[in-house]
Amino acid sequence: MSELFKELDYQKTPLGEVSLRRRKQLKLNKDIFEVILNDEHLMSNLFISSEVALASIPLKEMTSNSPDILIGGLGLGYTAREVLSHQHVKSLTIIEYLEPVISWHQKGILPIGKLLFNDARCNMILSDFFKSAFDEIGFDPNTIYRKFDGIFLDIDHAPDFHLNHSHAKFYGIEGMENIKYNLKDDGLFSLWSNNPPDNNFIEFLKEVFDNARAEKIIFYNSILEEDCTQTIYIAKK
Repeated sequence: MSELFKELDYQKTPLGEVSLRRRKQLKLNKDIFEVILNDEHLMSNLFISSEVALASIPLKEMTSNSPDILIGGLGLGYTAREVLSHQHVKSLTIIEYLEPVISWHQKGILPIGKLLFNDARCNMILSDFFKSAFDEIGFDPNTIYRKFDGIFLDIDHAPDFHLNHSHAKFYGIEGMENIKYNLKDDGLFSLWSNNPPDNNFIEFLKEVFDNARAEKIIFYNSILEEDCTQTIYIAKK
């Protein structure tokens, strides 16, 4: 039987103190990996269906036969793993702001091990996604003005609930126009949200993109013993 609780890493970052913990969820008899930022729960692998859907939904709708994908926010890697599970994907670029998160994958101490580092299609960039969104050279400093078939974002809790107040500008017209600019023709932008769909945000996306919608991701929360709803917003250039 595994330990009931173990802190696997603890580091100070520009956003504050971050720790990676493995905790035994007795009700489910399952080891849970969770990330804590400044004593607040940031993410875990307890429920991952929406993180997977962030990639699986747009990839099914993509017109490119060999898409180049950009992910904002590495986290525990389930969105990235889903992208790489599609063998037709040509490349995956991941932008992550917190160096410790990248190091956890590099060391293989997370449930998906070193999967991302062992796939030659995957490239990780230590950078600020939101700052890069306003950089005229684009998201990839190694290939300026590079465009992507899909940009998948999972950093903030919701479009109106941000990890840092500086992110707010991104969710305005200029930020969304920049995302559209960094997409190839017919490219797709998908955005994760911990909240149910926001109709006002959908209408806002339609002002910038050719079309936009929200997909409800409903899953059974075995801790709360009830259904929960998260959202994936999909917008097409």
